[in-house]
Amino acid sequence: MDLNKSLQNFIEEISSPSPTPGGGSVSAFCGVLGCSLGLMVCNLTIGKKKYESVQDEVLQIKNRLEKFKERFIELYDIDSKAFDKVMEAYKLPKETEEEKSKRTLAIENATIEATESPINVIQTSHEVINDLVRLGEIGNQNSISDTGVAIHLIKTCAEGAMLNVMINTKSLNDRDRAMNLVLDAAQKLFEIEKMADEALKSIKLKLEL
Repeated sequence: MDLNKSLQNFIEEISSPSPTPGGGSVSAFCGVLGCSLGLMVCNLTIGKKKYESVQDEVLQIKNRLEKFKERFIELYDIDSKAFDKVMEAYKLPKETEEEKSKRTLAIENATIEATESPINVIQTSHEVINDLVRLGEIGNQNSISDTGVAIHLIKTCAEGAMLNVMINTKSLNDRDRAMNLVLDAAQKLFEIEKMADEALKSIKLKLEL
C-alpha cells in the first residue's frame, strides 16, 4: 500500500479492471481502518482524569493497535503480490507433459502462498478484536460508537479474508491440506464473530435511549 497516493488514486486503483488490489487487499484495509479508529478512541481516553485508573492498560492497547495497523498495511501488499504470482503461474507454458507438470506445481504452490495472506489477516483480526472489545469496556464512553464501528470493521476484515481463503483452497489439488486450512481459519473467524457480536450487543444497549 503506497501511503503517498491520494485517496482518489487508491479508489481508482481498486475500481480498475486489474484483479489486484482486490477483495483480499480491501479486507486488510478494513483492518487498517479498524485499528485507526481504535487508536482514536485510545487517544481520546489517555490523559482524561475520568479514565485515570485505566491509563496504563489503554496505553498498552494503543501500542498494540499501532503494530497491528502496520501489519495490516503489510498484508495489503502481500495479498496483491501473492495473487499476481498465481496469475503468472497460470501463464506458464503447457505444451509438453513436463511443462504441464511444472505449471500445475507452480499454480499449487502460488495458490498456497496466496492463501497464507488472508489467513494472516484473520489471525491478526483475532488479536485485534480482543483489544477493541476491552476498549469498548474501559475506553472513553463518549466515543463508544467509534469503538463499535472499529469492531464492525475488524469483523468485516476477517469475514472478507475468509472468503479469500475459501476461493483459494477451492482450487488446491491437495484436498486434505485445503480442508485443514479452511477449518483452522473458520475456527478463528467463529471466535472473532462471537466476540464482535457480543461486544456490539453491549455497545448498542449502552446507546439505547
